[in-house]
Parts: sequence; C-alpha cells; structure tokens
Amino acid sequence: MLKFLKGVVGSGGGIKDLPYNIGEPYSTAWGGWAHFRGTSKDDNSPVSIFSYTGSNAQDARLAAARNGAKRLRVVRHPNVLAFLHSTEVENIDGGVAKPTIYLVTEPVMPLSEKIQELDLQGTQRNEYYAWGLNQIARAVSFLNNDCKLVHGNVCLASVVVTATLDWKLHGLDVLSEFDGANPAATGPMLQYDWLVGTQFKSLELAKSDWTTIRKSPPWALDSWGLGCLIYELFSSAKLAKTEDLRNTSQIPKTLLPDYQKLLASAPVKRLNSAKLLENSEFFHNKLVETIQFMEILNLKDSVEKDVFFRKLPTLAEQLPRPIVTKKLLPLLSSALEFGSAAAPALNPLLKIGSWLSQDEFNVKVLPTVIKLFASTDRAIRVGLLQHIDSFGAGLSTQVVDEQIFSHIATGFADTSAFLRELTLKSMLLLAPKLSQRTITGSLLKHLSKLQVDEEPAIRTNTTILLGNIASHLNDATRKRVLINAFTVRALRDGFAPARVAGIMALMATAEYYDATEIATRILPHLVVLTVDSDSDVRTRAFQATEQFVQSLKDYYSKLQSGDPTAVAAPAANVASAGSLGLLGWAVGSLASKKSNDLSSAPAEITSGSTIMTASASQTAAPPSIATHTSAQPRFHVDEPATASPTSNDGWGDAQDQAFGNDDEDEKDGWGDMDLPAEPALALSRIRAAQQKPVTTQPKPVATSTSSPVKHISRPAIGRVKESSPKSSDGWGDDDDPWAAIAAPAPSTTARPLNPTASRPSSLANGPRRQPQQAQHVSIDGASSRGRGRAAPMKLGASRIQRTSD
Repeated sequence: MLKFLKGVVGSGGGIKDLPYNIGEPYSTAWGGWAHFRGTSKDDNSPVSIFSYTGSNAQDARLAAARNGAKRLRVVRHPNVLAFLHSTEVENIDGGVAKPTIYLVTEPVMPLSEKIQELDLQGTQRNEYYAWGLNQIARAVSFLNNDCKLVHGNVCLASVVVTATLDWKLHGLDVLSEFDGANPAATGPMLQYDWLVGTQFKSLELAKSDWTTIRKSPPWALDSWGLGCLIYELFSSAKLAKTEDLRNTSQIPKTLLPDYQKLLASAPVKRLNSAKLLENSEFFHNKLVETIQFMEILNLKDSVEKDVFFRKLPTLAEQLPRPIVTKKLLPLLSSALEFGSAAAPALNPLLKIGSWLSQDEFNVKVLPTVIKLFASTDRAIRVGLLQHIDSFGAGLSTQVVDEQIFSHIATGFADTSAFLRELTLKSMLLLAPKLSQRTITGSLLKHLSKLQVDEEPAIRTNTTILLGNIASHLNDATRKRVLINAFTVRALRDGFAPARVAGIMALMATAEYYDATEIATRILPHLVVLTVDSDSDVRTRAFQATEQFVQSLKDYYSKLQSGDPTAVAAPAANVASAGSLGLLGWAVGSLASKKSNDLSSAPAEITSGSTIMTASASQTAAPPSIATHTSAQPRFHVDEPATASPTSNDGWGDAQDQAFGNDDEDEKDGWGDMDLPAEPALALSRIRAAQQKPVTTQPKPVATSTSSPVKHISRPAIGRVKESSPKSSDGWGDDDDPWAAIAAPAPSTTARPLNPTASRPSSLANGPRRQPQQAQHVSIDGASSRGRGRAAPMKLGASRIQRTSD
C-alpha cells in the first residue's frame, strides 16, 4: 500500500529532486501542513509549496496527507486548488526516518491573511465575501452533487486565495466517497474524520452516527461546513465552539435565512449548496453579476456586450478597487486580446489601468495594448489613439519603432478625416521614440501628404506637428524640410489658422536657421503676410518679421565687431514668449466629429496659451471646415500677387509647383495642395497675366539690349526632380518629400527700380508691337489696352478669322 501511494504522489532521492525553490512560510495553514512561498527553477514563476513531515513511516497523519495529495491530483475544478507537482522524501533524524510530503500548487495565500491585507469595510466587504462564498459553494456543489464526494472539513482554514483574489478550496485530506448506497455498512464513511475539529462537526458526525450520515443527502456534512465558514467570515474570528454558531448578529440579513438552513439540526433539511447559489438574495450584487458576465462573455450577443462595457467605467468606480484591478482587469485584457470583447471594452481597460502604478501597468495592461494596435477594427484603433496620452509614455522606443508605428501609420491614409487627425496627433508623443530611419523614410512622407490634405484642420495640425518634432530631426533633414514646409506650404494656405501655424512654427524653430536662410528664404514670405486679409495673420507676421530682422541685426553687429562666434552661426532665438513652448493643436476642428461631415465645426488653433479662432466674419478663414476647399481662394484679394513665372526672385518655382504636373506628383507619392476655387475678378485678371505660359508658342529670344525681360523656358518640376543628383547631405530628391516645392535661391542680379527708364526712346514715345507678340485682351472680351491689365489671347484666333474671309 505504501509503495502504491508513493507511486501516486511521487518519490525521489531527496529535496534536490524538487524542481522548485522553497521560500518564506505563511503564518497559518490548514491542519498540520506548512505553507511556503516558492518559485520554479525553470522560469522563476511563483508557486505555493505545502509540506507535511510525519513522525515515522507508520504515522496515521502522514497517511491522511498522502490521501490529500492523491485527491488534489485527480480532482480538477476552477474553484479547487490547482495541483502542479508532488514528491515524498525521507530525512533521517536521530536514526529515525521521517518522511516528508511536498505538494506544489498554483500560488495562493491563506484567506485569513488576505482578508486582513484587503481590509474591506461595509458594502464592499459584503460584495467581496459574496463573490468568494459563491466560488466555494460551487466547489462544494461540484464535489457533492457531481462527484458524490464529501469534503468533510469546509472552514476558513481550508480556503486559500489566488493572485486574482479568487477563492479556492483545498485541505482534501478528509475527502472521501459518499457511501449512501450501502446502508448496511457500520464502519466510518470518513476514514480521517478525526482530523476535523470538534467545533466544526455537525451533531451526527460528533456522535459518529454513520447510519444517519449514510441516509442523509451527500451535501449534509459540507452544508454544515459552509455555515461554519460564513460565521468565521463575518465574525472575523475563528470558531471556538459549536454553540457560537447561534450568534447571528454579524450575519447580513439577506444571508441569514440561508445561513440557518445550512445549519439545520436535521441533516435532510440542510440547504444544498447548489440551491444556495440559485435562491440566495445575498449573491445578487454588482460585483458578482459583473464578474459572472465577464466569465461567460462569449455567450453574450453584441448588444449585451456593448451596453455592459459602456456602463463598466462607472460601475468599476463603485466596486472594491482591489477586486477591480486584480480580477476584472485580467478578464478585460483577455477578452480584448482574444476578440471576445468589442471596442467599447477598451475604455474601461485603460481607465482601470490608470489606477495602477507604472510598473503594474507595464506588466498587466501594456502587452494587451501593444497587440491591439494590430487590430483591423477601426473603432479599436480610434480608442487607442484617443487615449494614447495615458499609456504612450510607458512604450519603449524599440516597441514603438518596430511593432507599433507600422500599424499606426495606416491611419495617415485612412478615408476618415477623424482617424487621420488622431493619427497625426499621436505622433507628438511617438515621434521622439522613432529612429531617424523611420522618421525620414516614412513619417515625413506621410506628413508631406497631410500638409495638402483636403481638411484645413489637418493641414494646420501637420504644420504644428512639424514645429514640435523639429528637435528630433537631424540637421540635414531640418535644412531640407522645415523652411519649405512652413513657407511654401503653410504660409500660402488659404486657411487663416494654417498660415498662423506656419508663422508660429517658424518662430518656434528659429534656432535652426542661419542668417542667410532668414534673409533669403523666410523674410520674403513673412513680409507678404503683413498685408494679409486676416488680422491674426497680420499680427503674427509683423511680430515674426520684426524679430527675425532684429536677429539679423544682432548677427551682423557681431560679424562687424569680429566676434568669431558669428561666423556661420545660427540665428538667435527670436521666438516670443508665446511660442517658446510646444505649439498647440487646432482644437475643436475634428474632435467633435467622428465622420467626414464636418460642416458645422468651427476651426480653432491654439498656440501656447493663445487660442486663435477662425471667425465667420473673416474673409480669410471660412465659417466651416467642410466648405473651405471649394469656397476659399488660396491668395486673397488684398494680398500682393505672386511674381510672374519668369521672375528670378525664387517665388516663381513655388508658384509653378502649386499648379504643376499632377502626373509627376503621383510618381513620387506626393501631390500638391488642391487647386482653389475661382478667385475674384480683379485677382483673376492679375493671375491670368502672371500665369501665362511662356513656352506655349515658340518665341524668339530678343537679342536687342533694349528688351527688359528675357523669356526663359523652365522645364517641369517633376523632370527636374528626377534628374537632380543627391545633395551633399546625403538626401536625394526622391527621399525628400519637400524637395519638389523647394524654391531656388533668389537671384543676385540687380534690376532697375524703374523698368521704363531702361527702355529705348522708341518704346518711351509710345507702345510698339513686338514681333510675333500676341495682343492682350481682357478676360471679359473688352479691350484692356491703356488699363495696364492683360490676359493671354486665344491662340489661333487670327487664323480662324482669315479662313472665314
């Protein structure tokens, strides 16, 4: 018999065969067992180790311990302690062999110690006790009703608690089969009933009336034990004698009737634990119902799930905080990770996660969040981006760069403007965690497209983002991207807050520009905006112009004084106090809309502590975002028109690019801003004259020195881009999304202030028709001669007239 039991529980040559490390002991344990903390030698995972040492090989208590180890190994139930490993060794003490049984289980701690640690009070205590008793009652019902087994010693000491605060039944040393089918038997049904304390024995067990016990229901003995457990829980004291069970002052009123039925003197009248779960009002509370819903989540339909998860954030605040963080949170994480929970579950997950410390959050929540970024459910992606501020700081640079960014980047090209904006805003937190290769090879290409997005708010926020992440770009990237993005794109946007954002971005990134760039590439664009139709744009333009000019004065003062630090030194920090901090988002633009219809949302932009609103009364900014593209011209009536494409001041290239070849834009994956609507009549005439194609009809280049203008054919931007070599900084135009809009350096060739002064006398005396020069007529068909306004004539008009003759 001993050899058989050793084969069941395992045996070895010594404690060295135990693949676990034994740690510190707990102060209490059931029966004669000692309870230790332990860890696995393989992966250092936590376990619990129970040990019992017999006085000799014939110790009766040792036989009961072997019975408990065997029973625990074969009885499997979610509410019964999970068995992992067991072994038995012999130690020689004073020449006497003393066997020791080691029983390894999942990590648990005694219920009495966990209750003291949680220190719950009032309603929260009763809710937690209801959940725990619910679990123990299910374990007892499984043993009695399904397995026809009798535990025999259900009490506070036989209950342990897991890390997720679940209650587990153990102490199976007394466990035995119910022998009710053999009424003629006279021997004890429970072989080790002497291990049960006298105070926990029912009347028939105390008398060893086995005939009555066999005639009783299988649950009679364990129902009495459940009553003892309830008493010990609510009285916060260990049961000393059977008579104490009559003291019901601490028992909740909703549980009292069932408590009395569990302790009925007649065994046949005792309440079955299964009926206790079904009928007791005590077990119907928020905590029990919430956990039970989560445990059978797969059986619920989508409507029930949606309603439940929308109420859960509010409900979680009313439940015991330890239970929510240690029990509900793992259930939520598992449900989201394996797809049984929908997007509404993300909000309570992150809200509960915010109650944890950073270390706990990184262990319990962050792994699930990282996996959710790969989800194809748009609602989950939106939820993650909306709450990225709550967990983004805990993401490592490696995780962001290698696992998350590729999934987030799909939102840049999403058809939903709301998702595109959320993706854009998330980069403020994630961009510092990206490698330079990812930034230059992927992120900037996405931003270049968003800067010409159909939504004005997204264009504005893209400029703001570039200003905020400028410090994370390398020098070569800053040189090629920032000025082009802020001047040629942002400062020429038809949306007033976008132009303001461009100005503020220039001021916030002033430390990255040298004096030559300020004088030749920044100030010319800023000066134009000093006559902008929008008052906010004019105000910011004047501030930026004055401060950039002052930085040039300071630079050249140092240069003339021989200061060596002034040679090729970057410009001084000219940012105002309002722009020294991070640029603010264009708030209220798309955040209140979760669809593409944004026709009623006013556009606002926050910079530092200032909020600039696009008022409906301003002609520069439309009253609604949705109508901006079709209703607002890119250049305003009171703004100075850009120079002719034939000019050599550097603006021609930018203007050409704005209306460039769409096919070339598609090749490099980057298109320019959408063409504006038809401008006002006066501006139309100016632009018609300025944008007259100079290569449409062959024209001889004037060889006379009297000609004030040289007509130069300029190839398409796209073709120049393809043939241009890599720059000295290692960037090629194919790598640089802003290269196509880069304007050439201004020409240093002097031009007369008065063009008429250089004309020959024949031109001064009166207008003279140039060879093969088309006559200019006005757009409306009336002659424009003498008014100084010209428009390109319709080609072939004279030829048609000669044919008709």
